[in-house]
Amino acid sequence: MPAPEPSASPSSARQPHAPARDRYDAVIVGGGHNGLVAAAYLARAGQSVLVLERLDTTGGAAISTRPFAGVDARLSRYSYLVSLLPRKIVRDLGLDFAVRKRTVSSYTPALRDGRPTGLLVGGDRTRESFAALTGGEREYAAWQRFYAMTQRVAERVFPTLTEPLPGREVLRARIDDADAWRALFEEPIGVAVERNFTDDLVRGVVLTDALIGTFADAHDASLLQNRCFLYHVIGGGTGDWDVPVGGMGALTDALARAARTAGAEIRVRHEATRIETDGGHAEVTVRTPDGDQTVAARRVLVNASPQALATLLGETPPPPAEGAQLKVNMLLTRLPRLRDRSVDPRQAFAGTFHIAEGYGQLADACREAAAGRLPTAPPSEIYCHSLTDPSILGPDLAARGYQTLTLFGLHTPARLFAADNETARATLLKATLAELDAHLEEPITDCLALDENGEPCIEAKTPLDLERDLRLPGGHIFHRDLSFPYAEEGVGRWGVETAHANVLLCGAGAVRGGGVSGVPGHNAAMAVLEAS
Repeated sequence: MPAPEPSASPSSARQPHAPARDRYDAVIVGGGHNGLVAAAYLARAGQSVLVLERLDTTGGAAISTRPFAGVDARLSRYSYLVSLLPRKIVRDLGLDFAVRKRTVSSYTPALRDGRPTGLLVGGDRTRESFAALTGGEREYAAWQRFYAMTQRVAERVFPTLTEPLPGREVLRARIDDADAWRALFEEPIGVAVERNFTDDLVRGVVLTDALIGTFADAHDASLLQNRCFLYHVIGGGTGDWDVPVGGMGALTDALARAARTAGAEIRVRHEATRIETDGGHAEVTVRTPDGDQTVAARRVLVNASPQALATLLGETPPPPAEGAQLKVNMLLTRLPRLRDRSVDPRQAFAGTFHIAEGYGQLADACREAAAGRLPTAPPSEIYCHSLTDPSILGPDLAARGYQTLTLFGLHTPARLFAADNETARATLLKATLAELDAHLEEPITDCLALDENGEPCIEAKTPLDLERDLRLPGGHIFHRDLSFPYAEEGVGRWGVETAHANVLLCGAGAVRGGGVSGVPGHNAAMAVLEAS
């Protein structure tokens, strides 16, 4: 696979070193989006801040890059949509960053009585599409009721993400809906799905939000799937998933500019290797291109996994969680034709295109993966960034009608790749594309663009690839299993605290972390400023 090329954007420009300080107010380990949020807030408050990033560019998993040799298409290589980023952070930091709404929420192809059909959600065809698929009004009415409930919850819960952690009963009272609380916080989400919906395809579309980057059954007693579902439906207080204009790198570039403008220092190719603290002051050992050095700080904020934090402190790391996704990036010369002629491909791919995600199919895939086998019919979903935001394509590609596709596969835990990552990746990719092809009039590979070497423009990343490239433990995109957004014993006022008074966790592994949100970075900064 081609390596990401260095960008000329602000996130990768190496800042000349300022005169070394004896001590910083805050050293931030890791220049991903949460670390940059924390740096910008603290520097704007007048604190001296140093950001240490081991790679040659900031941004972490929220970057844009040109993955295909000689092709002017700048893709969001890892994370790709925005829901959980509060507008408050964008406003507070004066970010030059925008998102666009998708015209369609989702399209799910299906075969009914041997006839190609599908469910289109979004716009003025939703009701008609439900009726055509299910033969009546019941499922549409149930859909309206169910998502009215999740929106009420979103309106009440989302604003709390940038406030001190509420207690469980406080959050329950704030939601003020016993049925919603039971469905989302107490019973496995499968109970609510089955109670509200009867159609297998509709049930599957609802359940997918509980499985993004999460390996669990609909009825898992741990409620891990409920926690994932909750974060996928509360974003922005609406649950909408928006397209970042310019790609995800536009956000992290804007954050890097905001941090630097406020006075933070950002040093790339500087890897923290050790943190020593007595609770009052800390020293960070840093591996640099010129050798090791030590930096002193009042506080250290770690924008990395809990496992990385423990290793830096010389403590025993907790067992890593297990990632469970396949990420595929593609560049097409055209969108493929669909077997369902009632839907234009530009509509079908404008939202989330669900593949092999019927309720029964999802359960089958989960059982197969739990038994140690790659799913026979791998479930996945696709979206086309360039339909909503063509700015990520060079002018020539855009004029010629090229399009990007991002595919995210479910129920593919890291254990399935441990024996032979290369072979398992190739096998899974082939099976996943075959499931997509079942709903197309032409193989998706016939639509792939070629790079300057004549190779197809497609790349796939397994959990083990993400662990290697981004140091995500187990390839887990949330760093660890998600938590409910309320206080439990020992998590601290903001959900970023550790056993050391002056060391905070500001990455996705914090309480209310996960996804591209900036929330842990904001909350770590607030915890620092409260204590200052």
